[in-house]
Amino acid sequence: MNDDELKRFTDAAAHCQMSNAAFLAYAVDKAARDLTRTAAEIATEREVIDELFAARRHLGRIHGLFNQIAKALNSGADTPQLGATTEAVRRAARRMEDAADALLAHRDGGAPA
Repeated sequence: MNDDELKRFTDAAAHCQMSNAAFLAYAVDKAARDLTRTAAEIATEREVIDELFAARRHLGRIHGLFNQIAKALNSGADTPQLGATTEAVRRAARRMEDAADALLAHRDGGAPA
């Protein structure tokens, strides 16, 4: 648990007028009573992390495509796919940003910006 998480935890316990131990026991019991929701919360974060890794893989592949285009341009070849490749990079970058924003929002307990 980092300092921000500890502060959020102790503030929540104080807000509920509970000791840290009592608040932790209550929270664990509540999570255990609603495993569907608890599993959904964990799955959501896992899905966002999976999306980040997928976007990173796509960006790596697109990087390779740009290297091939640069090589073709340097040898005087025509590059009819340059526009499509550029748009693919933009889409992948947007996916990466959206996934990172969603992960941060989820960790902070809010909605994506």
